[in-house]
Formats: sequence, C-alpha cells, structure tokens
Amino acid sequence: MAKAKQNLLIVESPAKAKTIEKYLGGDFKVKASMGHLRDLPKKTMGVDIEHGFVPEYVPSQDRADIIKELKTAVKNSETVYLATDPDREGEAISWHLKELLGLDDTNSHRVTFNEITKKAVQESIQKPRRIDQDLVDSQQARRILDRIVGYKLSPLLWAKIKRGLSAGRVQSVATRMVVEREEEITAFIPEEYWHLDVTLDRIGKAGRFKARFHGDTEKKRELKSEVEVLEVVGAVKDAPFTVDKVKRRDQHRAPSPPFITSTLQQEASRKMGMTTRRTMSIAQQLYEGVEITGEGAVGLITYMRTDSLRISEEAQGDAKRFIEGRYGKEYRPDVKREFKGKKSAQDAHEAIRPSNVFLTPEDIKKDLTPEQFRLYRLIWSRFLASQMSDAVYDSVTIDAVSAGYVFRANHSALKFAGFTAVYEEGKDEEKEEVQSPLPDLAEGEAVKLSKIDKEQKFTQPPARYTEASLVRAMEELGIGRPSTYAPTISTIMNREYVVKEGKHLRPTALGTVVTGLMKDKFGDIVDTHFTAQMEENLDQVEEGKRQWQEVLSEFYVPFAKELEEAEKSLDGQRIKVPDELSDEYCDKCGKQLVIKSGRFGRFLACPGFPECDFTKPIVIEMPGKCPKCGSRILKRTSKRGFPYYACEKGKDCGFMTWDVPVADNCPACGKTMFKLSGRGSRKPFCVNEECENFLPEDKRGYKKKAAAEGESGDAAAEEKKPAAKKAATKKTAAKKPAAKKTTAKKPAAKKPATKKATK
Repeated sequence: MAKAKQNLLIVESPAKAKTIEKYLGGDFKVKASMGHLRDLPKKTMGVDIEHGFVPEYVPSQDRADIIKELKTAVKNSETVYLATDPDREGEAISWHLKELLGLDDTNSHRVTFNEITKKAVQESIQKPRRIDQDLVDSQQARRILDRIVGYKLSPLLWAKIKRGLSAGRVQSVATRMVVEREEEITAFIPEEYWHLDVTLDRIGKAGRFKARFHGDTEKKRELKSEVEVLEVVGAVKDAPFTVDKVKRRDQHRAPSPPFITSTLQQEASRKMGMTTRRTMSIAQQLYEGVEITGEGAVGLITYMRTDSLRISEEAQGDAKRFIEGRYGKEYRPDVKREFKGKKSAQDAHEAIRPSNVFLTPEDIKKDLTPEQFRLYRLIWSRFLASQMSDAVYDSVTIDAVSAGYVFRANHSALKFAGFTAVYEEGKDEEKEEVQSPLPDLAEGEAVKLSKIDKEQKFTQPPARYTEASLVRAMEELGIGRPSTYAPTISTIMNREYVVKEGKHLRPTALGTVVTGLMKDKFGDIVDTHFTAQMEENLDQVEEGKRQWQEVLSEFYVPFAKELEEAEKSLDGQRIKVPDELSDEYCDKCGKQLVIKSGRFGRFLACPGFPECDFTKPIVIEMPGKCPKCGSRILKRTSKRGFPYYACEKGKDCGFMTWDVPVADNCPACGKTMFKLSGRGSRKPFCVNEECENFLPEDKRGYKKKAAAEGESGDAAAEEKKPAAKKAATKKTAAKKPAAKKTTAKKPAAKKPATKKATK
C-alpha cells in the first residue's frame, strides 16, 4: 500500500519552520524559503514601462538549491500551504512561490499567523484562503516604483556627483528631513529669557518652598531681559507676599497603548539604545520562536510589523486575570480599554503583544539572550500596563502674589501606582528637575521672602534626529509604513548620506549635496506631502480601490519629464562634494584632517595628499567599559578593514579584542560582557578569568580549533581569511602571552591573542 502524501507548509525562515512544525504533527512537513526566491533582475531595469509597467521576474540564482528542494517537496505533497508573513511583502512572497513552483488554487492555500502559538497555527490551517491579489499588486507597485526611481536617478547621481550613489523614493525624503533639521540648527538664532525664583518661608511656622515667576495677576508672562527681571525684583524685594490660591486635585494619568512597529522602535532606542534594524531583528526572533526549556520552540510575541492598536478579546481577558492575580482588582479598570489608531492605519493585525501574558520575562530569562530578554520584557510590560488602571497623583499648585506679580509652585506625588507598577514610557527629552513637597498652606496666608535667584537662559535649537525621533516624524508625516522604517534608516546610513554621532543623526556633506540636487531637480520625489500621498495611493491599491498600473502611470509621466529636463540643465556639469572637516589635526604636517570614504568606510585623512599621506581611523565608542582599567572601549578598523575593539588608552592599557562588547554587565562580577562578532543571535560571555561566570575560549563558539604553535601561518595570508585567523590566534594566545605589545602596535598586521587581550 502506497504511503499517504504529507501536506507541505512553506514559511520564510528555519526558526519559524521549527516552531510551527511541532504544532502540526506528522501530517505536515514545514520548509523555509529563506525569503524571496524570485525578484526583478539585478543588472537590468526589469520593467517594461512602455507596455503597462510589466515586470520581469527571475529566480534568485544564489538560491537555486532551495528552489530545487521546494519543487521536489511539492511533487511529494498532497496540498501546499503558503504561510509567509501576514503583510504585503509576505503576500507577495507567497504569490511568487505559487508562480515559481507551478501551484494552482486546487493544490495550494494561503494561511497567515498573527502569532505563532499552537492554537493560532491550528486555527489558521482550518481557515485557508486564496492569495489576496490586491495585496500583491500593492507590493508590486511599490517594488516597481522604487526600481524606476533607483534605476533612473542613480545614473544621474553617478554622472554628476560620485560613482556608487543611489536614490530612493523614501530614503531621499528621510535624508532631506535630516538635512533640513541640520539647516534649522545652523540658522537658529537663540533668544534670551530669564528664570526668576523666590524662596518663601511661612511666618511663625516651619515650611519653606520655592516658586517661579509666572506673570502678573492678569496673564502669564515671560521675562525676556535682565531689565525686566530687575524691574520685578525691585518691586517685590520689600513688598509682602501672600498665598493667593491653593489648588489640590487628583490627577489621573492613563497608560500608553500597546506597541505598534514605530513606537516599539522608538522605545527600544530610548530605553535600550537599540537601532531600528536591531530592534526588528530581535523582535523577528521572538515572533518566529525561541527554544524554551521543557516547551521547545515557542513564538513569544505577535507579528511585529503592524500599525494597529487592536487587541483580541482573548488577550484582554488573559491580561485581566493576570493583573487581578498579581496586583489585585483595583489595578484593572472597570471598563475595557480601547485604543484608537491613526486614520491611515491598515489595522491588518493586532498590536504587538506577548502571545501568552502568563509567560513572564523572568520565567524564561534563562532561555533568552540578554537582548531578547530586554525586548520581550519591554513588549510584555507595555502590553500589561496598557490594560491596567490609571496612575493617580496628588497634585498641588500654589500661587503667591506680591506687588501685582504671581509666583507659582507645583508639586505632584504618586497616590496610586496603577499601571506605573509595571511600566513607564521613556522620553527623548531630559526629565524636569524634581521639586520638593510643598507645605500645607492656606489661601490668604502671609509668607516671607527669604531669597531671590535669577538665571539667564537662551532658547535652544531643535535637537538633531535620533533614530527614534526620525521614525516618529516619518510616521506623523505618513512617510513609509511599518515594514520600511528600519531599512530606510539603515540605507541612508549605509550610503553615508547620514552618520550617527552618539544617538543623533547628522547629514554628511555628500547627503547635503545629493539632497540639494534632488530638491532642485526632483522636487516631488523628496516632497513629504507627495510621498505621503503615494503611500495612500498604494493603500488604495491594497483595498482594491485603484489599479496599480494607473498609480504608476500617474507618477511616471511627470517624473520622466523632470528627468529629461534635469539631464539637459546639468549637461557638462560636475557637482563637487566639499570635504568634511574633523576636529583632529595631522600628526605629520599639522593640517586639519578631513573625513574621507574608502572601501572599508569613513576615515580621517590629511588634505595635503599626495605630499602628505597621513590617515587615521574614525573611532566609535562602544557600550561598556574596558575590563582591564575601566576606560571607554572604542571600535576601530584595521588597515585591512577588520573591526576590532580596544581601550581608549591604547598602549598604556593594552586591552584589545576582536569580540564585540555589549551593553550588559556580568551579573556576578559587574564587568562588561562580550559576544562573538558576526550576524545572528550570539550569547554574551564574561571574559574576567577571576569571575565564576568566566567562559573559557574553547567554549565560546569559535569556528576552528587550536592550531599548534608555529602553525598559524603567514600573517598576510591569514588576513585574507579572517574567520580562520580569528580561531587560530585565539587558541595560540595561551601559549604566547607576550603578544600584547605586538598587537597594540600593529592590530592590522596580525590579529592578536584574544585570551591575553581579554584578561
């Protein structure tokens, strides 16, 4: 008797496949496509603009083995379920898989999982559907639109500014936003203002408090000059002060809604210092599944690319039971919380929340990497807090009056913790100064002036964007969608249009020049309103209200005209990118160093080249402290382009390693931990040999085993094979402790012994 065929379910990643497979049993085989298997060609436009924007899709050459494996699996399967991510791109990937594998509606189904739990997976399998062609067309339109912009504009930038440049519909707008913020800062003219504070004492009773000038008895007023300040001081210094008003009230503060993609990226940046790309990478791991002791692979959060604030009835019920059980009934509101999303929200999924609120971060901490734990705790706490009661504050405002001027004091104290028992939202700005409690004053009570303090202040320019604030601004303007924020910011930094200094984004000279050209010749492309309108048009395609070819045609006709006019007006011109001056000076000739770009990134160089050939790497401060002396750890680049990490004191300390320092400290000794370099999830380890958590080198996961002493080979040859060299040099380190001096002098010539370095 012939063996019955299995069903085949295709997802994007092996981690997701592993989690789902355990929920489906022996009737299903789960395979991973590893993302897109078919796309527009890399070396040609791949779009027939003249005949209705017909795309030419080609199989990915570097994934030929995966395609072959999937085709074989399809032949041996009864039914194929396409279970790629539940968004536009995921729908398009499923459509491409269907076309590439020769599937039809009789032997294939589309299923989606908002969360990867046993219940959600099994319910979705019972409710398959057809591929949503409107979603596919919307994604096709976006892809073709971006291809047209990139392929038409990039050659112009190459010819007129510099080879290797690129232009993109959303990335160009994001770069413009950063450039224009820098222009605002440069053009900003500070305005003077003053703070005037008085210290007041109760008469005949204990009690002192500070109050700040608020205005006169008619209206609020700011002090703009010292003359105005002295006028008020002169009037009140010998005049009596009386408490005019005392206002007490309970101030309620509601919790923030659960996370959507943009707010998760913002909060992870504020609270954890994570980049948008890293945040989404870790969130993807949590969504697809993490190995939990006794459970196997478990999907810990719902889908993380969403702009919806909706929460399922079941999840709200679970949160209610958890809150009552852990905190008490007073910590949950009497009325179910509903959060209203933006008008433009697609509302295709729920908000980001834990798949199982009863699985607390502490319960699974031992199974997660530090980054996974911190991000899961952030998502779990925010969701739980969103379902809790308001925090209540006892708020007091006191107005003291003298000579017709009002001085105001405020104070609030937490009366009932409510949701703040679990979570408080971070802020981009620094917190205001904490005020002392106010005495129990009565209206009409006389108080005595004890001290006057005046302080000159100046208005500050707008702050440079951080990744978090840029995402928020893009969201507010309607530029991009949840899936595009992180790759957009990564792209403008990778293209060196924007650099990151600390947490802030600053445009480079190249970014400023490219933006200037785009604004001058392609105003629509970098116009925020135009870009937001294009996103709305794509949303209408998704909703079935517009045809995707029509949207592309409306864009292309005026764009082609702009392109033709730009090529004519720039004929024979070459736009020079000015050198960026640094704050450092040449060690050889003393000239101010400039920032240049090479195959390994940005570096400092002497402008006197070729007479002076001095160069120097740009260093980046890393999280944590040097485990030897406690100084800063800097990221540097060797002459051959390999990143390494060294103490800022250089030879005076001698610490250097190829492993990456992380923000987490060892819970036992408190010193900075490190992780292996490279992509993917890597668990940090402690390098302090005196610590109980010290992880020896042979257990850190290096790819190659020890090489015998003297067998490490020629340094130049090893430099061509960094992975092999890393393993070998780490092992030989124990036998050559004296390697430290050589390493400190020439890190690029030969990778040093890690064990010695990390002591």
